[in-house]
Amino acid sequence: MKKLFLSAVVVAVIALFVYGGHHSTFTSEPIFTESANDAILASAFEKQASNIQVEGRGTVATVLPDDNDGSRHQRFVVRLGSGQTILITHNIDLAPRVSSLNEGDVIAFSGEYEWNPKGGVIHWTHRDPDHRHPAGWLRHHGKTYQ
Repeated sequence: MKKLFLSAVVVAVIALFVYGGHHSTFTSEPIFTESANDAILASAFEKQASNIQVEGRGTVATVLPDDNDGSRHQRFVVRLGSGQTILITHNIDLAPRVSSLNEGDVIAFSGEYEWNPKGGVIHWTHRDPDHRHPAGWLRHHGKTYQ
């Protein structure tokens, strides 16, 4: 019985990679689906969790003025498919500004989630020059910013 179960698991895993559209080469595409990412972010918000490396995708709801206090950050609010909003703060002293960013644009992100009562903040959307923190990124109109 154990051999049959193990064989079924092996076949399922192989089928997932062969028929699930995955490739054996590394890509920087998100690992989880958009709804799974939204669920992770909703759970982090509900639990008031912070310091969580996340990926996601949403629509730019509001483009805010840059924060020029200390390190300069490009700021904008993203609405996820779930309806949750998240503030993205992208360090433009360490990474290029996302050019031509407008309300209604779709943007993908990878960074660190920090809880706040408005939905949360994503930062570390760039490489760490000291190599102590996972690299994040933003993807807009086919271009990656980090």
